[in-house]
Amino acid sequence: MATATFRFHGELAGFLPYGKRGGALSHACARAATLKNAIESLGVPHTEAGRLIVNGQPATLSRIVREADAVEVFPQHAADLVMDETPSFIADAHLGGLARLLRMLGFDTLFENAYADRHILDLLDRERRILLTRDRELLKCRDVLRGCYVHARKPEAQLNEVIARYALARRAQPFTLCLHCNVRLEAAESDAVAARVPEPIAARYTQFARCPGCERIYWEGSHWEHMREMLGPVLGEAAPR
Repeated sequence: MATATFRFHGELAGFLPYGKRGGALSHACARAATLKNAIESLGVPHTEAGRLIVNGQPATLSRIVREADAVEVFPQHAADLVMDETPSFIADAHLGGLARLLRMLGFDTLFENAYADRHILDLLDRERRILLTRDRELLKCRDVLRGCYVHARKPEAQLNEVIARYALARRAQPFTLCLHCNVRLEAAESDAVAARVPEPIAARYTQFARCPGCERIYWEGSHWEHMREMLGPVLGEAAPR
């Protein structure tokens, strides 16, 4: 075994047992344990670890822990991530509100309460999605290459976390996806939808969108104004006008 000293910065300390939070801690690691193994044995999912410093030098999760190593683990931040394309997500159970808000911003987000863990892992591998979850054990699976532990409990605060983590504000395309089935909306002529919306709506609005998946019709009514006001503080200058 190798005994090393670990220091977890920022919100990572919240994953540690209560008595081990704050300052450096000594930890005996299994033989040939990697930093990933050691960090997760202390309760921190590998997806939450950003910059790693061992004995003053940059390191990776695959590095073997050696006797007397001094390990510093920093939280994952947007600056640490290299993303050439707009990310897509899969939200674990109990994150339906977050999934809806991400779709509102135009981010492809899968969500079903009934998703089994194995199905989630298959989708992550096949579709290169990012896992959003409050299940830290699921994030520890080696099959999870990209994931995010969502700390907040309320959807709007959760959205703030995810936007900051993945620098999403500049990539947002609000109101382009169906909030219910995650399909990209298509423009619809007012004449084509007149029979499917309330008469006052058909008389007042000229621009509509249709979901080719569930056939829902969208228009820029009071609900749209409410959503735009809600998104303003989240997106800042990137908020829709």
